[in-house]
Amino acid sequence: MKAIRLREIRLFLPVLLFFLGGCSPRTAYTNPVIYSDYSDPDVVCVDGEYWMTASSFNCSPGLQILHSTDLVDWEVVSAALPEGLSYQGDTSSATRHGCGVWAPSIRYHDGLFYIFWGDPDYGIYQVHSTDPAGEWSEPVCVAEGKGMIDPCPLWDDDGRVWLVHAWAKSRCGFNNILSVCELDSSVTTCISGHVTVFDGFENGQVTTEGPKFYKRGSEYVILCPSGGVKTGHQLVLRSDTVDGTYRMRVAMHSGDSKVFGPHQGGWVKDAEGGDWFLHFEDRYAWGRVVHLQPMTWTDDGWCIIGVDTDRDGIGEPVASYPRPAPFRRKPRSGRPDLLFQYQGNAPSTSEGSYALDSASNLWLEPSLMLEKISGPEMEYSDRFPVPPAGRQGIIVFGTDYATVEVAVRDGKAFILRKECLGADKGSPEAVVDSLLIPDACDEVRLGVVIKERRNYESPEYDGKDTYSAVCTFNYSFGPSDPKPLGPEFIARPGRWIGAKTGSFHL
Repeated sequence: MKAIRLREIRLFLPVLLFFLGGCSPRTAYTNPVIYSDYSDPDVVCVDGEYWMTASSFNCSPGLQILHSTDLVDWEVVSAALPEGLSYQGDTSSATRHGCGVWAPSIRYHDGLFYIFWGDPDYGIYQVHSTDPAGEWSEPVCVAEGKGMIDPCPLWDDDGRVWLVHAWAKSRCGFNNILSVCELDSSVTTCISGHVTVFDGFENGQVTTEGPKFYKRGSEYVILCPSGGVKTGHQLVLRSDTVDGTYRMRVAMHSGDSKVFGPHQGGWVKDAEGGDWFLHFEDRYAWGRVVHLQPMTWTDDGWCIIGVDTDRDGIGEPVASYPRPAPFRRKPRSGRPDLLFQYQGNAPSTSEGSYALDSASNLWLEPSLMLEKISGPEMEYSDRFPVPPAGRQGIIVFGTDYATVEVAVRDGKAFILRKECLGADKGSPEAVVDSLLIPDACDEVRLGVVIKERRNYESPEYDGKDTYSAVCTFNYSFGPSDPKPLGPEFIARPGRWIGAKTGSFHL
């Protein structure tokens, strides 16, 4: 009992000192460290620089690469799939919502950075680069087939290479299974069968997925989520052999933290050897935002992610915590242009645009080039000519979407506020407000303000949209202050991604 008490004190001491104004000279960070949609994040540290990537699904450029020197402040510096999903042999600009790049892992070995991801309809793919901020190789299919998702490689001490992955029930008929296969030395081909190493059904762990593969000492370690995106927890699995029996323990759960999930992420060390875990939390329209948690390995070989505030041996996510020890490296400059993504492969010409005159809504329009909304508050605006050249305006896009746009009706120019509720189901757009533009006006400014609204304070998930993204569209003529137009719009996520916003010119 004495050893247990000492372990609990050691785990709880950092956060206790922090809240009591202890001796740590580092300032605190606040979660989420990235209040924007970077689903299924994974991270690697090489020579004092952190590199992160995340699921990009149908969006292009895909596999955005983020850089940091302290795990808190991040910049998008490149994209490993700048041309989108042409590796599938389909060069059309069709939008495949929710398909494409699922749950990548990023790793470094022998001078090369690697990213592996699963396309649930095609198989497991890999790209590599000597410089993650530069150009990446063309994708290679490592294992072809439906349903293989969430892959992560491990280079073993003897030179062999293993790959762990999960399965998508929507494509192959089953899930809750983690499998391991062996890759050749060039990591371009699977050279073995797929051996089941963990069965969530047998262990009472529904929706086990998103594994990340590590070796700690002589033990093989898999960190993975289970229990569902909004209701689950983090598992740590350990085994003496790569394909052996993995022992299981819960490393982090929601507890009383009000962080729902907490879902899938990656383990990394800071400049002083401290352990940290980046993971996501699904906040509906805001997307799958990124949290950073302290991580502690106990004397008996298990880990606790977050802080064990209730002393039950399981960590809970922190809202705020002293920053990790930073590396003394200069942060890389961001690429603001890479914040914007098409909803499908980038159209090569304007002729590749969707047939708008016969469409009921913009759900399948690939030429929309938008950025992730970012909380807890953001503004976006642009200027548009009167009369417009085609259809132009500002949009907040998801399974529901809303616009403020310039249009000509019966020879008169108007600003229209439109909404489309149930766009993914083919619902038509509707005009909810309009305003006549003065004849002398040749340009209007249109914009949107998006703010977080906390809907309730319950610490337990009950299916409610906890963090609404409330959108107020506005307009102005000349130098005047913006004025609101139309009702508030509550943004909705897309398919597996958060809402997006930006200008459209169709």
